[in-house]
Amino acid sequence: MDVRLTAEQQQLREAAAKLADDLGPGAVQELSDDGRIARLESTVAATEWRSLRSDGASGVEVAIVAEEFARGLVDVPFLGPVLADDLSRRLGRAVPVSAGVAGTAGVDLTRSSAGVIETPGELGELAAEDSQRWYALALAASAADLLGAARGAHALACDYAKVREQYGSTIGSYQAIAHMLAEGLALIEGSISVLRHAAWGVDELPADEAVQAARIAKIYCARAARTVCETAIQVHGGIGNTWECLAHVYLRRVLTSTGLWPVGLEDIDLGLS
Repeated sequence: MDVRLTAEQQQLREAAAKLADDLGPGAVQELSDDGRIARLESTVAATEWRSLRSDGASGVEVAIVAEEFARGLVDVPFLGPVLADDLSRRLGRAVPVSAGVAGTAGVDLTRSSAGVIETPGELGELAAEDSQRWYALALAASAADLLGAARGAHALACDYAKVREQYGSTIGSYQAIAHMLAEGLALIEGSISVLRHAAWGVDELPADEAVQAARIAKIYCARAARTVCETAIQVHGGIGNTWECLAHVYLRRVLTSTGLWPVGLEDIDLGLS
């Protein structure tokens, strides 16, 4: 496989990133800005990215949008609708998106799981291969959400390390902080590799192998993202443990995405036996 993004995929990434940067919450206080959320919702709806699969998009393209939306803490539904769209495409009829959790307050302040149904009843109507591919897409998309949140938290920490001074120097100039941020970047790069393979495999690998690749990606990205988010809080020091710091918002999103379609090492056949 060629892991490089095509020109069209790169354009999709840039468009999703711009939308997230322009309309995503730039501070904790903006999470309760109803006007911003309404503008964000109308803009996301206008892109029609929630129906990417019906439009013939690959698992890679779904992952691209999911990743950038998590990086920018986009707080309107995407994962639930795009998976419902994929299920509708496979069934040949519309599947309603659950709205029951859209406004529910919980651990994740960005409500990234709004509309998600982890085991839709309609899955039983699909052939085994279609059901497996839907599951592989669900795992890959949630892994992409984890990667995006890790990238956002890491960028937040790097920006803070560049401006926060102690003893006359920015904290990023100290070896201990630099090493922590470098280790986080290494985890992110590893997540990118394993996710790209899983997202590509949704459509290109045999169905059982696609699920296996997506499970591995979910485990790796979940562990990496939690470490990166916890590191970001540590880099911020005391302010990192306050409500006003966005680092905890990223961590909350990571914890929620980790809990969706949970996978343990016991579920993975590493071929070592």
